[in-house]
Amino acid sequence: MDYDVVVAGGSVAGLLCAREIAARNHKVLVIEEDYEIGTPEHCGGLVSISAMDELGIIPVRATLDNKIRSARMISPSGKEFVLDARPQQVIVLDRREFDKQIAHQAKINGAEIRVRTSLREITKEGVRTSDGDIKCKLVVDARGVSSLINRDRTGTLQSAQYEVYADWIDKERVEVYLDQEKYPGFFAWVIPTRHDEAKVGVAGRGINSAVVLEDFLKQKGKYSTVRKIFAPIWIKGPIKEFVTKNVVTVGDAAGQAKPTTAGGIYSSGLGGVFAGKAISKFLETGKENTLQEYQKEWTDRFGKEFEHMLLARSLLERLDNKSIDNLFGSITPEILNEVSQEGSFDFHTISVAKILGVKGSVKAVQAILGNELRRLLN
Repeated sequence: MDYDVVVAGGSVAGLLCAREIAARNHKVLVIEEDYEIGTPEHCGGLVSISAMDELGIIPVRATLDNKIRSARMISPSGKEFVLDARPQQVIVLDRREFDKQIAHQAKINGAEIRVRTSLREITKEGVRTSDGDIKCKLVVDARGVSSLINRDRTGTLQSAQYEVYADWIDKERVEVYLDQEKYPGFFAWVIPTRHDEAKVGVAGRGINSAVVLEDFLKQKGKYSTVRKIFAPIWIKGPIKEFVTKNVVTVGDAAGQAKPTTAGGIYSSGLGGVFAGKAISKFLETGKENTLQEYQKEWTDRFGKEFEHMLLARSLLERLDNKSIDNLFGSITPEILNEVSQEGSFDFHTISVAKILGVKGSVKAVQAILGNELRRLLN
């Protein structure tokens, strides 16, 4: 059977892209190399309710793991502050069930899905897969970070994330630990999913993520591990071209995950939606320039924010532990309240800029950050 589009990769971006294409009565096939949609689950699962609305998804009971009320940020020396997450309506998704929910939407619209089928080669007539040759007009690359590693290894960090049971987990609070010596260029995190259950992870430049995570967990207290995931994350922002010839790249494969946190449910998911609509328009009109509307729409929505995220990342990476501790010591209750009430989980560099620019902290970090801090603050 011939298809209009073959989507390689059955995660959020690829499935949403397929959903949009199938909704307009085009033949689309999703191929997923793993044995199950939603597995393996690399994601922390944090997303806002407003983002879910924009993606066109109402979480079912099996998909929604938890609601987050606060975020606790901890410095290298143990200084901390807490942000109120309730105004931002942040939830934790069960990514395995969430991906299956989107797959069901795509299937209802008419998409076909095959698991245990991997892309081997893009050919003149379509694709060569582990399940044979398939003819198609367009290929969507939604294979995630694995598509980027061969292009630029400097944009990836090694990460480890365990699902654990422990009595020290606060069900309603995310925890983020900053330490440039232990987690250079990134952080450690605790994302609660249910009572006494959480996703706990670390990432950083040049670290053995498994060893570092084991050390982190030992310091937290007693725990039981029920699942381990090791995967690279991409923190270098979007690739230059989302569309090349007959290939459209979406999601993590297009670098659409946040450079600050590597989270991408919203930004990658909308990439899939925008791509699906543009592909449908191309199939209906035959005009190649309609495919470029996808990249323009995504850039109009996220381009400036991602530029700011990359700048914020470059600034924070240059702070040593002493500077981070000084920064934490300068944050006032007024700033915390302002960030909590006015900040956005999906567009968060304004919050980062406010924290970096609080009165008293600028002197501590100005010599390190220089004019770039003023660019972010402005």
